[in-house]
Amino acid sequence: MQIRHLRYFVTLARLGHFRRAAESCSVTQPTLSAGIASLETALGVELVRRDRRFVGLTAEGEAALPWAQQMLADCDGMLRAAGKPGIGLTGRLRLGVIPAAMPAVGAIAPVLATDHPDLQLVILSMTSREIERALHAHDIDGGVTYLENEPLGGVITWTFYEERYRFATPADGPFAGRSAISWAEAAAAPLCLLTRDMQNRRILDAQMASIGMEVQPRATANSYTALLSMVRMGDLSSILPHSHAGTAERDPAIRILPFDDPSPPQAVGLVVLDRHPMSAQSRAVLSCVRSADFRRRVAALRDDGGAPHEPS
Repeated sequence: MQIRHLRYFVTLARLGHFRRAAESCSVTQPTLSAGIASLETALGVELVRRDRRFVGLTAEGEAALPWAQQMLADCDGMLRAAGKPGIGLTGRLRLGVIPAAMPAVGAIAPVLATDHPDLQLVILSMTSREIERALHAHDIDGGVTYLENEPLGGVITWTFYEERYRFATPADGPFAGRSAISWAEAAAAPLCLLTRDMQNRRILDAQMASIGMEVQPRATANSYTALLSMVRMGDLSSILPHSHAGTAERDPAIRILPFDDPSPPQAVGLVVLDRHPMSAQSRAVLSCVRSADFRRRVAALRDDGGAPHEPS
């Protein structure tokens, strides 16, 4: 069994296409197919269902995939651990980030570059459920997501800030001149909100349910940019995390109002797999967010002035 054959198998499972998997692995398609066939021979089972093209994994392939992913992650970690001391990491550090937390990621890059100037930071917009799947599949090295609502299992966490909510509405709309708004008023307004696959939307739905209301938005999107565009150019309002509202309030066409009956805040922060040995990339990003430099840079998002929580 050869490591490169495991890599071919894992890449094919991720991309679902022989040609694209071969290109990703920098080999020809016949070489990739032959390598996977050799892996199947070594294991004595068929891993991939074929019909002139990739159809999917067999039951045995599905069972083997997490182990192959773990073996590749361990191999990469071993190679880095055996590297020359004093040399920073190279390659890529992949972070899955929920859209609500995107304003925080700018603080990561400069701090990470101080210790690892040759490490490329790759930010991927994901839902919280996609982050959980990608973490356990070793497709990402860490995630930035909600920590207490729908908590992930088997992870180490580090809180960046606590998310609070603001009402975004057209500056010349029916709420012009108001200094605050209630959740009941917000629920009754014509709204545009995130789609329900986003955890932020599920949090808002739960908040509405707690006051006996069910919100029926006129429009939905999976992007805060799209929501703010609808507020700016139309007659819709929205409910935003305070991290995005801070940017929106500089737009003269948008009025940002606090809630006069605030909902419980939601902790947002880093998650990495709780495993030993931890991958070098996961250690690097965890060390980054624990640093005083990162805490200073992200402090603007902690509008309550709170300190980061201890990891759990």
